[in-house]
Amino acid sequence: MTVPNCESLSRRAYLRAAVAAGGAAGLSACLDGDDGSTTIPAGNPADRPERQHAWNDALRTDDDGNHLQPEHRVLLPLRLRTDLDADARERVEAAFETLERAYDYDAEGLLFTVGYAPAYFDRLDDVDSPVPDPEPLTSMESPAFDAFDAIVHLASDSPAAVLEAERALFSEAEPNGLDPTPIDDVFERAEPRRTGFVGEGIPAEHADRDDVPASIPGEAPFFMGFRSGFAESQAPEDRVTIREGPFAGGTTLHVSSMDLNLRQWFEQDSQYQRVAKTFSPEHADEGVGRIGEKLGRSTGALDVADDAETHARTRGVVGHAQKAARARDDDGTPPLLRRDVNTVDGDAPGLHFIAYQRRIEEFIRVREAMTGADLTEGGVGRRLNNGLLQYILVRRRGNFLVPPRSKRALPEP
Repeated sequence: MTVPNCESLSRRAYLRAAVAAGGAAGLSACLDGDDGSTTIPAGNPADRPERQHAWNDALRTDDDGNHLQPEHRVLLPLRLRTDLDADARERVEAAFETLERAYDYDAEGLLFTVGYAPAYFDRLDDVDSPVPDPEPLTSMESPAFDAFDAIVHLASDSPAAVLEAERALFSEAEPNGLDPTPIDDVFERAEPRRTGFVGEGIPAEHADRDDVPASIPGEAPFFMGFRSGFAESQAPEDRVTIREGPFAGGTTLHVSSMDLNLRQWFEQDSQYQRVAKTFSPEHADEGVGRIGEKLGRSTGALDVADDAETHARTRGVVGHAQKAARARDDDGTPPLLRRDVNTVDGDAPGLHFIAYQRRIEEFIRVREAMTGADLTEGGVGRRLNNGLLQYILVRRRGNFLVPPRSKRALPEP
């Protein structure tokens, strides 16, 4: 992918395109697009918590107390190219510590996690993978599966930071002015590299594309037009942390890549229907605001979760959020911590569904609830009027273990 002409895009859109393009051209475009007013703060590894996934203390919040996720993301896949030994572990850890010195522990600097796939654990003698192989989760999908060894999730409000950090791992850039510590004698790049973005007004900047309708709300942070990541709908970081065993303090990661049918979503359905399918029919009756701003920090999905079957039967529609809420813990706590991003990878609008949970089985439980197969006898179809299923196509899945920070470099149980 090449970086488009900067004269044809807003500055923000140009920088997002540079992240998606990656490589030297992308980083050069980010640096050229910097107006000089932003300085990326340096960091200190001692400031980072033991839990790699503990980002909340480093994130900004909106007026309702919902965490605002970093705007720019890169999901960098890696494949091992050497034997697993102490020297390799030291080199990998030194590389990650260099990134921690180069960038501060916040969204203005760099947040990142390192996860390992079942393929990595298959390389270890007499070791069972702590995460299962990905698999299709419904009969309606036939996704590809991630088959590489590791993934690095890079996140920042600075597009230059995510690209510079990515390239620094392969001696292709200096991370915020420091000498790079490479991992290219241990890992090589794999496919697919994934990129994404999130933030108020960003999706609407893609409305010049044929597959992104102009009717998308200008202030929406996600392609589907509504706010997401409501505090009440997010698992606390403690909830997704592994409590015991060799990887206590870590978590698991699931990444699903999805295509979105935005034309059908915005041009076939009314705002009332979109609210009903996103949240619930009762939300549509009461109204949630143009992008869900009236909901504050709580969707209220748990209040209507038990009504899903009744709504399917009597209203002919059921909401995505109310279906998912049926999979919450007995005390109402959500089991997933989501850090999703929009994407135009593959030159089409999509979503990278990024979920942290204590066990992959908990993601599967939530996904089964979202599928709503038990509701199809009551008046909704397998996809039609069954939440968002009609508008989403899952094309890829991957499962990963995210160890505690002290074990993130080529971990062994």
